[in-house]
Amino acid sequence: MAQVTDEQVVSIEKLGQQLRHLRLTSAQALRQMKRSLARHGQLSALSVFRADEGALQIVDGFKRVHAARELGLAELRVRVVAQNAVQAKLALPLLNGAAGLSTLEEGWLIRSLYRQDGLTQPQIGQLLCRHKSWVCRRLMLVETLDEAVQGDVRLGLLRPSAARSLSRLPHGNQKMAADVVIRHGLTVSGAHRLVADVLKADPKSQDQLLRDLLDGQGPSPSAAPAPVRAGRTVAEKIVCDVASMTRLCGRLQARLLGQPLPSLGEQGVVLIIEALCGLQPLLGALSAQIDQVQQTGQGVLNVKHQEPTGAGVQGGDPPAPGPVPQGHRQGAGDQPQHGAQDPGAPQKAP
Repeated sequence: MAQVTDEQVVSIEKLGQQLRHLRLTSAQALRQMKRSLARHGQLSALSVFRADEGALQIVDGFKRVHAARELGLAELRVRVVAQNAVQAKLALPLLNGAAGLSTLEEGWLIRSLYRQDGLTQPQIGQLLCRHKSWVCRRLMLVETLDEAVQGDVRLGLLRPSAARSLSRLPHGNQKMAADVVIRHGLTVSGAHRLVADVLKADPKSQDQLLRDLLDGQGPSPSAAPAPVRAGRTVAEKIVCDVASMTRLCGRLQARLLGQPLPSLGEQGVVLIIEALCGLQPLLGALSAQIDQVQQTGQGVLNVKHQEPTGAGVQGGDPPAPGPVPQGHRQGAGDQPQHGAQDPGAPQKAP
């Protein structure tokens, strides 16, 4: 491993993203990074390596670059941690030691070292301090998993753990099963049960079973029984609507990216443009409403967490003296007479 060099400030435009395909980034993580960068600035330098042509390529810090571009920043601090692509790839697990790489990311890393850099599986295991069987399992995962399913994971439509479960299915059924998971909003455990149900079916009927589930003509996908509970609160309904919109927006984006417009014909292009033009104002209004809710919600949370001040709190004004109870002749050092009650004592119920 190359020795880490001192930090330097570099223009964002000079940073390449040659290894971007080895990492997953969720929309939520990007939003969190943008808020952190806007509030606190850059807390740590990006890790980069020098490519063959001398250009700086990012090893770790893709979210920071994305957030910096959205915030209009021109420069970021970087540090060189490797002198070539192989060293940079081997550094990825170390640089992500706290969060770690997902199983799918580990598979992409190993496939890149194996297919692109020509390392053998025992060599990869030795360099990563892993057994060769571990390397083999990760490599088989990404090489047997349908590329379209891996694309769904990259778009955030499918969780990596769900995709790992789908890899148990025959290659031809994986994408259709992924579409069932996405369309029905199945959780990771729901995806596991779906795969188990498909594998239990006769091999000749598995394809038709998935088609029926996808078209909504068959029984609902296997799921754990829902607990009996009262109706959802308003907050829970809003969260469910957000989850549904996230799935729909992800699917829409995937379809727009996956199909060139010219191939849809003139009539199809006209229909799509008209639909998108009608959607754009609604999304703009929703975006403005989200900003307003975030500002209002932050104000509510700030007020809730403020320390109360006033009577009864150290540093506040002392409480005003109350009236002297009847039957008590107040004087210096007086004690309450018989039958009188201490003002600080609780009143007895009649």
